[in-house]
Amino acid sequence: MSSSIILIVIFLYFFGLFVISNLTTGNNDNKTFFSANKESPWYLVAFGMVGASLSGITFISVPGDVGTTQFTYFQVVLGYLFGYFVVALVLLPIYYKLNLTSIYEYLKVRFGNVSHKTGAFFFFLSRITGASFRLYLVAIVLQQFVFSELNIRFEITVVFSVLLIWIYTFRGGIKTIVWTDTLQTVFMLISVLLSIYLINDSLNWSFVDFINSDELKTYSNFLVTDSFLEKNHFLKSFIGGMFITICMTGLDQDMMQKNLTCKSLKDAQKNMIVFSIVLVIVTFVFLLLGALLFIYSQKSGIIIPELNGSPNADLLFPEIALNSNLGSIIGITFLLGLIAAAYSSADSALTSLTTSFCVDVINLKNKSQEYQIKIRKIAHLVMSAVLIIVIIIFENYLERSVIDGLLVLAGYTYGPLLGLFAFGIFTDYKIHDRYVWIVTILSVLSVYLLANLDPTYLGGYKIGYELLPINGFITFLGLVLIRRK
Repeated sequence: MSSSIILIVIFLYFFGLFVISNLTTGNNDNKTFFSANKESPWYLVAFGMVGASLSGITFISVPGDVGTTQFTYFQVVLGYLFGYFVVALVLLPIYYKLNLTSIYEYLKVRFGNVSHKTGAFFFFLSRITGASFRLYLVAIVLQQFVFSELNIRFEITVVFSVLLIWIYTFRGGIKTIVWTDTLQTVFMLISVLLSIYLINDSLNWSFVDFINSDELKTYSNFLVTDSFLEKNHFLKSFIGGMFITICMTGLDQDMMQKNLTCKSLKDAQKNMIVFSIVLVIVTFVFLLLGALLFIYSQKSGIIIPELNGSPNADLLFPEIALNSNLGSIIGITFLLGLIAAAYSSADSALTSLTTSFCVDVINLKNKSQEYQIKIRKIAHLVMSAVLIIVIIIFENYLERSVIDGLLVLAGYTYGPLLGLFAFGIFTDYKIHDRYVWIVTILSVLSVYLLANLDPTYLGGYKIGYELLPINGFITFLGLVLIRRK
């Protein structure tokens, strides 16, 4: 596809988002921006959250990872399902009972101001890096297949990407995002389903032929049960996935902010349960797409593109969609799906960062309405600048698969949140609040040392995604030590 066609598709897509933004903004006040006045239909939130949860990482990196890990990622996804039920039945009732704008206000109510700020800090660290991972992925695709031909630097591509998000979210905030996420999820699902159909058609296969093919069998193994010492053993992946969901959804302001826009707790729980089931199905479809991409590339002699001098399977899907002989339809739908997947996650991240900064860090609630709106807009702009800086850093230093990098990072940044919330919910203890930040930092340092320990010191045991619950458990123990008598 020519770069001019790609730019036209991008322009038309964002023009549609700007129209939706203007139609849904309503009052330009903080209540609308932060909570959408708690008027969002639950089914709309549930459908939109599919796209926000999958993001550009699932769209590109999950299919790309199939070449080395086959379908073993699905072990983690099954853990996700159980994690979402924990969020719906344990965490959502607490948030609705306290009528929270930011979920980290719970830590202030339960423990004190230092715990509140500590929780917000780890959210900032988690969400800034997580959103940057997602935007980085779409930025390198746009750079490699569009802007490099136009001699535009990667830094300009990143600024352009973040600026587009800022334009359509800076007024309506979460109210706009509930609606734009729905549109973006539609585009993403159409793209992946149409890609599967067109690639199968080019191979003269029906979908049934593909499912029954010997080629698929070489990629479709998803259970790892041979040795518990292996990093991706089923039990370790399942438990890790469950805790990843509890933390990256239930203890994350970004994902919870959408749920808290529902009219009632019952609606929010229906949203979470329906969304979790749909998400598992959709993720499995992405794994099927990944296998199909590798089968097609082998049959067509397509080489995995390089990034920074080494092959990067994350770029296989865009390479096939944009540079193969499958036609312009798959290229256009791929672009729409990629942009939708990436921005449906990044736009809500930017909004939640702004919300957390205004509510958790500087506490705007007691200020005048005019002052609140002014500070919120400044914070929104600053958070956009921070994302740009972090993405540029990733471009220079990131080497591993993006999906793997994101989940490993979650083990460090969400662990303290898991420990804090678990201690607050499952014990009646008060704590010496001023020491909380020491406990959380020591916990992160401990798991970092543990994760980088030579497996021979652990009897050959390799730590995987269970790093997150280990981190949470260490934080929990630290809070026991600073409890009040």
